[in-house]
Order: sequence, then C-alpha cells, then structure tokens
Amino acid sequence: MINETVAEIEEMQTSSSSTVAIKATRALESLLDRDFATVEEFERDIDRNVSALRRANPSHASLQNAMLEVKDAVTTRDYDDIEEAKRDAQEVIDGVVEGIEKGKRRAAANAVDLFEDGMAIMTHDYSTTVLEAIELAIAEGMYLDVYVTEGRPRYLGRRTARTLAGYDPIDVTLITEGACGHYLEKCDLAMTGITCIVDDVLYNRVGTFPIAATADTVGTPMTVVGSGTKIVEEGFVFENDYRPASEVMLEPAEGFEVGNPAYDATPLELIDSVVTDEKNREL
Repeated sequence: MINETVAEIEEMQTSSSSTVAIKATRALESLLDRDFATVEEFERDIDRNVSALRRANPSHASLQNAMLEVKDAVTTRDYDDIEEAKRDAQEVIDGVVEGIEKGKRRAAANAVDLFEDGMAIMTHDYSTTVLEAIELAIAEGMYLDVYVTEGRPRYLGRRTARTLAGYDPIDVTLITEGACGHYLEKCDLAMTGITCIVDDVLYNRVGTFPIAATADTVGTPMTVVGSGTKIVEEGFVFENDYRPASEVMLEPAEGFEVGNPAYDATPLELIDSVVTDEKNREL
C-alpha cells in the first residue's frame, strides 16, 4: 500500500495537500499488519517508509509534518514488546489524522466569516478546505457566484467546478487562468488554499501568483485558507516539483524546452488575509 501511495503522491493523483498528508499517514497502517522479530526492526521499517513518503512530495509542509510526527512519536519511545509498539503507532496515526481533519474543518469554519450572501468569488485549482468553506456558507443559506480557474496543465480546477455545480445555491463559471484579469473585477473576493507558507511567502499551485498580483492591481481582496500547520516558522525549506513536459503538450518539443513547475511563490504582501484553524490574520 505504501508503494502505491508514494506513486499516487508523485503523480499528483491527489491534489489537496491535507488529503495527501492524511493518505500518507494512513498508509503507514499497513506496517502494523507485518511481522517483526523485534521492536527495533519495526522502528526501522517506520523510519524507512516515512522517508519514502516524505520524498514523494518535499513541497507539502503538511505531509512532511505528519510523517515526522509519526516517526518521532514511535521511534523515540521505549516499548516492552512489538505489540505495544504497534498499538502506540496506531494511536499516533489516528491522532495525526484527527489533527489534520480538525484543522481543515476549523479553518473552513473561520473562512465562512468572509462570505456574504450574493457574493462573487474566484478560486483556483482544487482545495478541499475552500470547498468545505463554501459548503458551510451554503448551509447558512448563502447564494454565491463562483469563478473557478481550470488549474492548468492538469485541469484540477475542473474538478472543483464539477463539485460546486452540484449545489443549487451556487452559479459556477469555469475560466482559464489567463482570463482571471477579466473576471476578478467582477469578484468581491479571491480565495485559494495553502500548500505552505514559509518566510512570508505563500507556496501554492502554480497560477496563484498571477491571480494574487492581478487581484491586488484591480482591488479585489484575496485570502488564503488552510490549517495552521501549513505555516512553517523554521526547519522547512520549500522544494518545487517540476512536472513532466507531457502534461503541457503531448507531442515532442522540438527546438524548445517545456517548463512545468507545480507551484509558484506569492509574496504575502499581495494577500489581504490568512485564515487558519487558529485565527484570521489580516496582512
């Protein structure tokens, strides 16, 4: 299961960074079904597989934090036998997953305060936390117009549009990233998720920076929402993921290069507020 999860993360079959962290953490449960001669052997297997899952996407702070939390909790304790070690590992895994899920829910609930009935908003790519915030706004009786960028080159924004189209109180318009300047003037708010925030820089799915810069230019407020664990104070260096050229174009590139970074860097000075599970922070 762990090898399959690593491949899924590397291929970006799951786009939400929180969902990636949860899947990776749950994948470690497969180790609990294996036979180990000693506690030390079990701890080595935890360490090796945590490292493999971390390498699958070094850019996701939530994934890195979740893996290190499991590893540190399990490999730094003294156990009398392997069954005790496995029981403790299961409790740690459950706790890490619960913490991620609670952080998402609380961040989404805090983001609802930014919505008003009849508001037009723009969102980018696919964020489960943004989707949950919109769902909560609907539950409170709000009607929203939502402009969704396609999320090129993998078109993950189309998934967002299809999801939102299932809610009657929402009018959804799918647009290309290049059209954000045309539509942002019609919007009251732009909202995206967070891959991570490091040293006053937001790292998120590529295309976020142009949207933030355009929103700043036309005067549309922009907020980002996600668990507070995605705001990293120290000990984490962001590493971009450069995707295959085939995601941009299928035919061979003859005489030119194809650049396909998965994330871009947005200065927080372009963002009006950061919403987490802990608080809403005006910038």
